Amino acid sequence: MIGSGIMSSSLSSLSSSVSSARHPSSSNISKAYRQASTLFLTRRLPEALSTVLPLITPSPSESATPGDVASGAAAFDPAPVAKASRSTRIKVWSLYLTILNAILELNSDEGKDAFGTQEWRALCHKVREGEVWEEVVRSGYHGFEGDVDADVVINLATLLLGHAKTQTLNQKRLENYLAAARTPNLDLTDRLSGPSGPGGSSASPARRLRSSSKSGVATGHGADTPRDLNARVKILELYTLHVLPRNDEWACAREFINMSAVLDDERKEAFIQALYSLKEEQEEAERKAREKEDAIRKDIENARKLRAENEERERKRLEEERQKREAAGVNASTAASAGSGPTTEGESGVEAKGTGTGTTKKPNLKKKASALKNGGASSSSASSKPARPSRKGASSPTATKTTGSSSSAVAGPGMGTKAALILNNIRSVLDQVMTAFHGNPFLLYRTLAFIIGFLLMFSKKSVRERITRVVQQGWGKVKATAGMGMKVSYI
Repeated sequence: MIGSGIMSSSLSSLSSSVSSARHPSSSNISKAYRQASTLFLTRRLPEALSTVLPLITPSPSESATPGDVASGAAAFDPAPVAKASRSTRIKVWSLYLTILNAILELNSDEGKDAFGTQEWRALCHKVREGEVWEEVVRSGYHGFEGDVDADVVINLATLLLGHAKTQTLNQKRLENYLAAARTPNLDLTDRLSGPSGPGGSSASPARRLRSSSKSGVATGHGADTPRDLNARVKILELYTLHVLPRNDEWACAREFINMSAVLDDERKEAFIQALYSLKEEQEEAERKAREKEDAIRKDIENARKLRAENEERERKRLEEERQKREAAGVNASTAASAGSGPTTEGESGVEAKGTGTGTTKKPNLKKKASALKNGGASSSSASSKPARPSRKGASSPTATKTTGSSSSAVAGPGMGTKAALILNNIRSVLDQVMTAFHGNPFLLYRTLAFIIGFLLMFSKKSVRERITRVVQQGWGKVKATAGMGMKVSYI
């Protein structure tokens, strides 16, 4: 009997030591929490996360084999934090959610450098898709939605408000929690069945957790303590004034506030007033956004119209300049033709007279031929002598006219025509320069910069002296060359 008692006591102590090794005690959880808090405050987020994860991660049960663990069919014991006190449980989950919030506030490069690409993306996906809520309910509260502590629910809702893609899942989770927390706990089994052993060790862990967590969850239509009431009011505030308005559920939020049994009349009025203020702010923001979009659209249209008007104005200006240049060219040609008018008439007269002479030459030759035939051989010699002077006399007026016409053609336009042509050319050059400046304003800036640089260069005395010396040397060479040319021509 004594030996069997010693054996049983040793076995019980061994099992208790194994179980304490597998499940950290409350002191160990508090120690790990303080260490993780210190790491978080020093912005060592990876170490803080790795420190707090063992407290919230379920471990395989004692009866699970390695094969079951590898295949995923093993049963898991609740996370160590699930067996801690309510205050410790709230602190651990709040720290975990705060660490996740700080991790998601990092930029992409910092997050990938600190956690690695895959782990960083997994953490972001867990929070943005709302999987962290399911993780908290499953690991810390045995899957019972209504058993989650109100402070943890507030932190979860706030985290999803800040980082979730949509608030649909947040709304669904809050509605499930409110519905589960309102339902009274009618399971009286643990109350009717007394503890079968010392300390009531026969109760299941899930039942003990639910009974212990019910101390911080509102049942029925109210709350047990003022702290629970404040937490419930905070949850209602998040639900009605933040989540539902983000989903455009304004009417549902107003109806939920009016139908709530937790809120008194004063708080209902405050919530309704805040809801109206939020709606007015949203409408004002939407109105400003629309006005801004309309202003941007009008600016774009005005810019397009102004551009079209400028293009039309530029096209008209170019057309007018082209017409002016054509008119100037026509005026110049008219002035040139007016200045060379006598020359043209003389040339036309010469051509006309030359043509007339050519047409009358044949009858004259015929008459002379008939006279020679009738005069005979005796008069041919006598008539031939006076005929030569007549030919000379006949040819001299023609030569005189031809000389006059050639001299008038060589004379060219007068001084007025040349001055008009020069002025027209200068004007066309100035028009082209102005057109170039209008088309490319930077050309004017470059020209001014060149002129300014040129003036600055000549403002230096050394540069002026050097240029003067170079010019004098060049002029001396030119005079020497001219003197040598004069000597050679003289020789």
